[in-house]
Amino acid sequence: MANSKSALKRIEINERNRMRNKAYKSAVKTLMKKYFLAVEAYASSPSEEQLQSVNNAMSVAYSKIDKAVKTGVYHKNNGARKKARLARALKTIVPQAS
Repeated sequence: MANSKSALKRIEINERNRMRNKAYKSAVKTLMKKYFLAVEAYASSPSEEQLQSVNNAMSVAYSKIDKAVKTGVYHKNNGARKKARLARALKTIVPQAS
């Protein structure tokens, strides 16, 4: 157990940051899964509505990844790699969509 006031504060701050990081990482994983499911649905039955849902899912996932990078949860290159993975998933289905 910590003996000084500053050590106690560091423990509290570390716990707060850990919970924030966990929330962002979990949200990003969930949004990426939703995006990949939308891409699969679009691949099985291409339609304008399906493409719109894919683009919406991509937008939401990109936004959350960018916010995670901005707050320091992910490194800049890690965020870029995740976004490139999302774009590549759609590009393999529809080369002209991106």
